[in-house]
Amino acid sequence: MSDTTTFVHLTDLHVGNPAVEDDHLHSDTTTTLRRILADVKSLVPQPKFMVVSGDLTNRGDAGSYENLKGLIAEAGFDMPILFALGNHDRRDGFYPTMLGRSDNLDTPYDHAAVIAGIHVIVLDTSVPNKIGGAFEPGQLDWLKSELAQHADLPKLLVMHHAPALDTHDPSMEWESLSYADTEALRDAVAGKNVLGILSGHIHYDRVANWYGIPTVVGIGQHAATDVLWLHEGLRMLEGAAFAIGTVRPSGLAITFAPQPATRREIGGFRFADMAEMLRKYEADTAAAAE
Repeated sequence: MSDTTTFVHLTDLHVGNPAVEDDHLHSDTTTTLRRILADVKSLVPQPKFMVVSGDLTNRGDAGSYENLKGLIAEAGFDMPILFALGNHDRRDGFYPTMLGRSDNLDTPYDHAAVIAGIHVIVLDTSVPNKIGGAFEPGQLDWLKSELAQHADLPKLLVMHHAPALDTHDPSMEWESLSYADTEALRDAVAGKNVLGILSGHIHYDRVANWYGIPTVVGIGQHAATDVLWLHEGLRMLEGAAFAIGTVRPSGLAITFAPQPATRREIGGFRFADMAEMLRKYEADTAAAAE
């Protein structure tokens, strides 16, 4: 690995299907993504790779993935792009459209690559019709096997749901990887050369030291959570950003590149209404899958 390697982290694209009206899409994510991809294209030097940590689309349908595929092709990147899946994604929409795959459409999308001397490991934490994240049987075994590969290389983990920073409040488990799997992940990565974990889901920029591992969450391209209102609930504002990662011998550095924003309110809910919101989300996503 060279002394310095740069990459780009996108998350929560929430790209929509132009042919389908979507009441749950709160901003023009197609225009936002096109603008952000142009910004990435202008970086000098160009990053070595790009990771996209889930919620690639808002509905998970084939038309939305076709739109995403077209936007990426339009940008004309000459770099590897690695995708993770989030709770708004659907494997049966993603696999055929993005990968041309027609079999095993219900299996988690776990994959890895070595790029510029960095071992990038991508985990699927999506759970069909659920907001929170978890691992399915076999995924942690796969992760442990992958972590044992390329022992001399630093590891970068990409997953939509970040590990929980604490596990004292079961009512907030929806915003992270499940508490049980958070502890299992902690055991799996202990003693490994993990540079960082890149995630999304909660729609605000956050960097935490999770048992010695930098965990980075990005705002994404759909909406920005008002962090001044987190005592009440999730108030969603106009806002978007991406992140530029730099790997040096000293470790991982992250620089956030925000888009201009007015902080205009575009959605949200109070935590007092959380149970009803979760029920409605799960019902709506289940109905959309039929």
